[in-house]
Amino acid sequence: MVKKQENLSDVVWSESFIQNPYPTFQHFREHSPIEHTVMPDGQPAWMIFNYEAGIAALKEARFIKDASKLSDENDEQTSKESKTYQHKFFLQNMLNADPPDHRRLRNLAQKAFTPRIIANLQPKIEIIANELLDQLKGQKEVDLIEAFAFPLPIIVICELLGIPPEDRDKFRVWSDAFVDSANNPEQIKEIFPLMEAFSNYIDDCIDYKKRHLADDLISHFIEANEQGEQLTKEEIRSLIFVLIVGGHETTINLIGNGVYALLQHPEQLDKLVKDPTLIDSAIEEILRYEGPVEFTTTRWAAEDLTFYNHYISKGDLVFIALDSANHDSKHFQDPETLDITRKYNQHLAFGKGIHHCLGAPLARLEGRIAILKLLEYYPHLQLTVESSALQWRSGFIVRGLQQLPIKLH
Repeated sequence: MVKKQENLSDVVWSESFIQNPYPTFQHFREHSPIEHTVMPDGQPAWMIFNYEAGIAALKEARFIKDASKLSDENDEQTSKESKTYQHKFFLQNMLNADPPDHRRLRNLAQKAFTPRIIANLQPKIEIIANELLDQLKGQKEVDLIEAFAFPLPIIVICELLGIPPEDRDKFRVWSDAFVDSANNPEQIKEIFPLMEAFSNYIDDCIDYKKRHLADDLISHFIEANEQGEQLTKEEIRSLIFVLIVGGHETTINLIGNGVYALLQHPEQLDKLVKDPTLIDSAIEEILRYEGPVEFTTTRWAAEDLTFYNHYISKGDLVFIALDSANHDSKHFQDPETLDITRKYNQHLAFGKGIHHCLGAPLARLEGRIAILKLLEYYPHLQLTVESSALQWRSGFIVRGLQQLPIKLH
């Protein structure tokens, strides 16, 4: 329930919203699908909750990703320390770039994510999933996040990048710290030392790979060439950061949210166990029903504009609530129903437009293999606690469970 005059940013940071955002999403879709608010740091912002305006915003060229294009007075609001932090980890990658820089960066990064490269990963991912599930044999109860949903994508992304196995846990610390602090200015300051350690580690990796090129993503990024241009060291570092945080965190939550959704709908779980050929439509429905990305990353209005009869000022933040848009009854029939046979499932879980998630094919492949293998090994999964006892991760961008305790047999 949303109280009258309650600041929206306070609502979306509340514990009740974190545990279950969908009643709030429904309220705003029905009563105020585009809502103005003020972020904790005082920044004016707009949140978009319905599908039609959401997809329009995702494709709107006047909502830019590169904040450096805004006026000097906006820049002055950001501390020198924060700008240095943002520059090192965000401003040098395609996620926070606009055309023409975005096109150049994406074309270079895309060379490491061709359909052939993704398809060739399937046997390796299946081996990793089998090894992780074999380790669970003999255990009656496990935390599926800790035992399976986390290690699978971090092993995959570290192997792709060429990161030594003994350093994988470092990436979990760095990734978790960033995601939990997303859009929380005070918490972001607290994680500067962790991000600095991450930066130094990646720089050392890049320097080493330049001298010892191999068949891994960092080497591919170093070698990638687009019309005579190559990725700079800063761009490679920032791209790796996006891959680890975006790819790893998103896939953890795709697996965890997916298994949880199926456990909450045993008839759908049984249907998938009996007919594994439904896995592709099941993954798309999971992405729609309990998507791993709750809100988009930041966009700014590049100029004063009118958007769906709302006047948005230059420099205002804009967020699209993807998980809300994916429950819009004007676009999806029976949106509150999980239906793994749903057809024409045009969800927004990976965004739309030029910033559509580059790693979507890899996330889908990992999710498909993970859930199929899990149900092949353990077709009689059960939650060991009431769903109300589960805790969802704090933060503003991603949606995922802290733990998922399940009985395997």
